[in-house]
Amino acid sequence: MPKALILYAHPAAELSRSNRLMLDAAARLPDVLIHDLYEHYPDFHIDVAHEQRLLTDADQLVLQHPIHWYGMPALQQLWLEQVLARGWAFGHDGHALHGKRLWLVASTGGEAAAYSSTGRHGHPFADFLPPYQQTARLCGMQWLDPLILHGAHHVPPVEFQQHVERYLEGLQA
Repeated sequence: MPKALILYAHPAAELSRSNRLMLDAAARLPDVLIHDLYEHYPDFHIDVAHEQRLLTDADQLVLQHPIHWYGMPALQQLWLEQVLARGWAFGHDGHALHGKRLWLVASTGGEAAAYSSTGRHGHPFADFLPPYQQTARLCGMQWLDPLILHGAHHVPPVEFQQHVERYLEGLQA
């Protein structure tokens, strides 16, 4: 039974050095299941019952992806819409995820300074988090502080290693 289910969504995973190295490190941990959505559902036809079983068995759901247009990739959004169904994940009889943890692990191409009121994106990164936080709240999940890797394409090796260590610590918490 996995303690952590990493729901990985990267539409161009072959181009991601940082996410691949993070997943390689996570794969060595016990009680962690890495579930690559684009690998499992290239046709976008999601097996909802299977996905709900995976979630039932996990204590922590990790949404890991690069930030695309200030949010998650399309397949991960579709997954949320279909799998976190009313009556199962939320609503009057929807308590399947109550008490589980939700952790966003994301990467950006832009530097941290680009996510400020004076930066290229015009908002601090925290301004893009409410949909994630509300998803946790709606499903009765515990929202964990996100782990964000800014400037993922050119992070210095020492800084990246520190990021991976924080990632592994969060998966084992």
